Amino acid sequence: MLELRDIKKDYPMGAGTVHALKGVSIQFRRSEFVSILGPSGCGKTTLLNIIGGLDQYTDGDLIINGRSTKSFQDRDWDSYRNHSVGFVFQSYNLIPHQTVLRNVELALTLSGVSRAERRDRAAEALEKVGLGNQLYKRPSEMSGGQMQRVAIARAIVNNPDIILADEPTGALDTETSIQVMELLKEISKDRLIVMVTHNPALAQKYSSRIIRVLDGVITDDSDPLSPAELEANRAQDQAEVEASRGKKIRKPTMSIATSFGLSLKNLFTKKGRTTLTAFAGSIGIIGIALILSVSQGMTDYINVMQEDALASYPLSIQATNVDLTSLIQTFMDLNVGESDHGRDAVYERPAVRDLVSAVYNLDVAQNDLRSFKTYLENQLADPSSPFREALSGIQYTYSIRPSVYTQNVDGTIIHSDTTQLMQELLVSVMDSSSLSTLMGGTGGAASGGTSGTAGMTTMMSGGMMNLWQELLPGENGAAVNPLLTRQYDLIYGSWPASYDQIVLVVDENNELDDMTLYALGLIPEEEMQALADGKEASAGAKTSWSYEEICSTDFRVILPSDCYTYDEATGLYTDLRETDAGLKYLYDNALKLHVTGIIRKNPDVESGMISGRICYTADLIDYIVQQAGQSQAVAAQKADPSRDILTGLPFRSRADSLTRAEKEQELRAYIDGLDQAGKAQVYVRIMSQPDQDEITRQVDAMLAEMSREEIVSTLSQVLTQQMSVSQEQIDRYVQQMSDEDLRSTFSQLLEVQMQNQYAQQVSQQLAMVPDAQKVNALELAMDGYTPDQWARYYDLVMEFSDSTYEDNLTMLGSIDLDSPASINLYAASFESKDTVEQVIADYNSTVDELHQISYTDYVGLLMSTVTSMISAITYVLIAFVAISLVVSSIMIGVITLISVQERTREIGILRAIGASKRDVSIMFNAETVIIGFSSGVIGVVVTYLLCIPISAVMHAVTGAGNLNAVLPLPAALVLIGISMLLTLISGLIPSRSAAKKDPVVALRSE
Repeated sequence: MLELRDIKKDYPMGAGTVHALKGVSIQFRRSEFVSILGPSGCGKTTLLNIIGGLDQYTDGDLIINGRSTKSFQDRDWDSYRNHSVGFVFQSYNLIPHQTVLRNVELALTLSGVSRAERRDRAAEALEKVGLGNQLYKRPSEMSGGQMQRVAIARAIVNNPDIILADEPTGALDTETSIQVMELLKEISKDRLIVMVTHNPALAQKYSSRIIRVLDGVITDDSDPLSPAELEANRAQDQAEVEASRGKKIRKPTMSIATSFGLSLKNLFTKKGRTTLTAFAGSIGIIGIALILSVSQGMTDYINVMQEDALASYPLSIQATNVDLTSLIQTFMDLNVGESDHGRDAVYERPAVRDLVSAVYNLDVAQNDLRSFKTYLENQLADPSSPFREALSGIQYTYSIRPSVYTQNVDGTIIHSDTTQLMQELLVSVMDSSSLSTLMGGTGGAASGGTSGTAGMTTMMSGGMMNLWQELLPGENGAAVNPLLTRQYDLIYGSWPASYDQIVLVVDENNELDDMTLYALGLIPEEEMQALADGKEASAGAKTSWSYEEICSTDFRVILPSDCYTYDEATGLYTDLRETDAGLKYLYDNALKLHVTGIIRKNPDVESGMISGRICYTADLIDYIVQQAGQSQAVAAQKADPSRDILTGLPFRSRADSLTRAEKEQELRAYIDGLDQAGKAQVYVRIMSQPDQDEITRQVDAMLAEMSREEIVSTLSQVLTQQMSVSQEQIDRYVQQMSDEDLRSTFSQLLEVQMQNQYAQQVSQQLAMVPDAQKVNALELAMDGYTPDQWARYYDLVMEFSDSTYEDNLTMLGSIDLDSPASINLYAASFESKDTVEQVIADYNSTVDELHQISYTDYVGLLMSTVTSMISAITYVLIAFVAISLVVSSIMIGVITLISVQERTREIGILRAIGASKRDVSIMFNAETVIIGFSSGVIGVVVTYLLCIPISAVMHAVTGAGNLNAVLPLPAALVLIGISMLLTLISGLIPSRSAAKKDPVVALRSE
């Protein structure tokens, strides 16, 4: 039973208060047709809104089935309107952008009814009101009577206890009004209908009870409940309350799908505005997306360059590491610096001092590559080590290179070395003065002939001069690393697979420079000589070769250990290459190399790792070392580590570590091994050395007896003889010297002069003495030499080899493969390089500081700097463009606020059927999210389309074919998400405004 107890309703009006209801008390039966009559403004609609829970009473109580509503919260009222009340309005209040079926389904949606049941019940309700064939029409396509019947169907679809009708026939003609009233009378048989009307005739004809209201007070009730009825109904209500105690009543909730559906339908009714709004919102997204695309394209391009750089410039660890970072920084700072002095004079900037200081302070470290190589191999053998995945290749290099020869087309055996051939070519066509001019005008015949040519070839060796290069090996003994096969296309033949196979590298045009062709033996020496002389190539000169001709070229490796043969006459090993016959013998018996294929750099690769023109496998070095281990020359050198088997002279490096006693012993042995003439020469050399202390005493005595004028006069005469300068200039120069400088210079000249005079006098005196007497004198003198004299005479008499023991073994091809000269680590990607560096750091943490590995990653420093700059520029640009994104979000918020105003009645309808404030807020939030999603999608799609011409422009401007504007999919999804988030935030205020609207006021809006 529905019961109103002393209901009062006041409205504030300016400074006063309007009393709409003044203590109204009514009891309604569970099923009856009640009409409320009264003039306009009497309070009857207010009474209806209070009964329906749309408006709240000021005082009193509304009892619903025995339950007071004084403690009702908003969600309780929402549940009451959804489950217990159905509204029929004078103006129908249908949602215009929804179909008839969807309008009726809406209340069921809030009740949580399944989709299938919801559809069936809505169709059934429409069938009851005679609209079973009008399910998919929109309200605008129907007549007034039909729309009112839709409203009635919506009111009864949830099977409510109460139907509230506010002037249901006020906008209908007579015939239609009768049809609607008949329908309501039929419904009133099993439920309560409360109708507000101005038409007494309709009320008399169809109502079972009429209540009249005037000025907020009930003036008449045609059929009030008797005391017995009232008591019975209250008892029944109490029983139902007890029965339902503890049962949780489900609160009505609008699903997310419904919220989005309502918003989407509304947006479709305003396609033009929605499209323009979404496009306007997408402008900021387009700006940011384009910046990200170009930035990502640049980053991808840099990553490709980085990975190519990792192939061309691996992480190289040298046995001797020189850290040039401080020197590079000094060069960069030469023209940049702050000063703490004024600008009133010219001051010195210590550029040379800083450079010299940087050179002297270079950090030079010796790396123990033997131990480090063992550590790396253990890491590679460990299946759980991340080093295996981070590394695409590892290369050990050594101090030997294959000595390759070939027979030229004119039959001449040449060393296939472009540097040596270029040097010989320059020497043959230029005299020493020309070479001196070419090298910058320095040096004469002595300095320009050799060093000048060497400097030129060194300068050119970075380009076409680099001919032979070792290939990066693969895993498990593979001759070629997959990194090479990705970077280079095989255009003929096959990749090398063994130590005696090589591959030729051509440029992108399948060309080789003429110097390389000369070193390959394909161009005769006569033709190269003509080219060097500046003459045109002969008309019949060959300019192209087939792949088959290239692959049939004969190359031979002369093993360094085979070059030296023992000479029984001298007891030394001689180089057979010094004679043509010896070179031909070596060539005929040398290791033949087979050209198995021709490769060319892949056009998509920016920088390949191969800089040479002919590449051999790492197995060739292993073969050379293996053969050197069987060489007699190597065995002889290892048997005598103190003596050079090529010159017979001792190694100086060993002499530096000898004690005085050892030096005496070796010098005695050396002298004993000489013949008489040799011993005599040793005696003359020793005796020609004056006593340095005696020379110093004589010089000091002479200086003590000479005045400044005498020293100046004598020194001037000596300098005039030594220098091609006039006497007047020498005199002026000497006169300007201080006393200290004058005496120092004069004493040095006197010491040299006296030493030379002494040696000359001794040589002249001993020249008349027979060698036998000199030998006897030497033997007698040797018995009296002190250890210091033996050590001094050892350095004076002994002759040493210019080489070292280690250098000789390397020259003979004998090296320790476990102790490389350098280790090149090729990271799989630029990110993997961090793992490689971590492996080095882990190794360093296990050894002492002296044995730690040091290196400098110059490429990494450069690339990281470039990447940081691009990132910084990207962030700045995004910050500027983000302003437009914020502005567009605010615009969307304003448009959403307009939409709230336009949909005010829809808000009232939803609240009337049980939608909560939260449901209304979510519905408008859904609308902003849809707009944000549309903006994001439009922005991303437009960006993808714009990336095509932008990439073309970047190709044209930079010439880089793989530099493209690319928007990654994750970034696109993030941008769409950002667009949705910003529009959601911008719609929070409008959505809250919508939720706070009074449903009664909202239903009255137009």
